[in-house]
Amino acid sequence: MTQRLRSRPQFQAVMAGAPVAKTPHFALHRAALDVPVEGKALFPVADAWLGVLLPKRWARRAVTRNAIRRQIYEVARHRAAPLPQAAWVVRLRSEFSRKQFVSATSDALKQAVRAELEQLLSRAQLPRPVLPAEARDAV
Repeated sequence: MTQRLRSRPQFQAVMAGAPVAKTPHFALHRAALDVPVEGKALFPVADAWLGVLLPKRWARRAVTRNAIRRQIYEVARHRAAPLPQAAWVVRLRSEFSRKQFVSATSDALKQAVRAELEQLLSRAQLPRPVLPAEARDAV
């Protein structure tokens, strides 16, 4: 099971380093779990920790940010092998074209986000995700 990053110090610790992988719209940051802050551990459970950073600058509508956030957590959850034990942050680094994706929650946008996230995780040399049966049949 993947833990979620919640606090500002957790996000700051992960974002301190350079991205380990990039795609046109996303960047993936990673940090080891043994980062102490003021004498206590930032990540108390030895597990994979995942955070999502979606600035309003790149996704103005809340419905779009929420749709992208859900896709990120779903791709991470449906992986064949769980994320390695580390802290991960997926950061949106550029806007999805509102001309190409008119609807904030269109299936086309969700598929584009999923495809790019799978590409991002493969660039980080992680195992490929296992698609649910419905998604395999649709492809």
